[in-house]
Amino acid sequence: MTYSEAEIAATIDHAILKPKLTRSEVDAELDVAVQWKVFSVCVRPSDIPYVAERLAGTGVAVGTVIGFPHGTTSTAAKVAEVRQALADGAVELDMVLNIGWLRSGFDDAVEADIRAVVAAADGHVVKVIFETSYLDADEIVRACRATEAAGADFVKTSTGFGGGGATLEDVRLMRASVGPDVQVKSSGGVRSLERAVAMLDAGCTRLGTSATATILGEARAIAEGRSATGAVDDTSY
Repeated sequence: MTYSEAEIAATIDHAILKPKLTRSEVDAELDVAVQWKVFSVCVRPSDIPYVAERLAGTGVAVGTVIGFPHGTTSTAAKVAEVRQALADGAVELDMVLNIGWLRSGFDDAVEADIRAVVAAADGHVVKVIFETSYLDADEIVRACRATEAAGADFVKTSTGFGGGGATLEDVRLMRASVGPDVQVKSSGGVRSLERAVAMLDAGCTRLGTSATATILGEARAIAEGRSATGAVDDTSY
């Protein structure tokens, strides 16, 4: 398929999650998100109030993470995080499922954990992070089933901190393992236009990346190159 620069930007959750980032570095990343008109930023929970105020009126949504990055906090703690995040101005939530529970076969507990977060989100978008590099195919399928049964909106590959990142094989498996009402987000290793397009072609509707400027810069350069050579400029890739 082909995608315009704007279409790709509309799939990007610009990740601003590294623990060492200073406020000035966060500001620089927020500027990137606004400049490239991405769908949202995904920020550290403690940054939400500042980011929500700074991005007000820009059209860039504010998301955050829950139970991040390991997924092993209690359900009650995840619910408390959700409520605080929404009060602070977040509108989307990327939660990490309890990976150890999933690998232990405690699927009912995994589903209940997700369901509690979905209930606390009160209609806001919930994406469930699997950390697919830790899972085999059967575990990914079971995670998809638990996520869909719990009422979440997205299945998501990775935190970006677990090693391995997203693979096309895992994305295709996730897309095939949920119904049409559940979307797929790829994160971890999406750092080029070629990779972003491949993930979209595999069935993703959202991309988590900190390489926004690189991806969309490549897209723009291709479009400008077509225009400069006199080719028909459909600004799609």
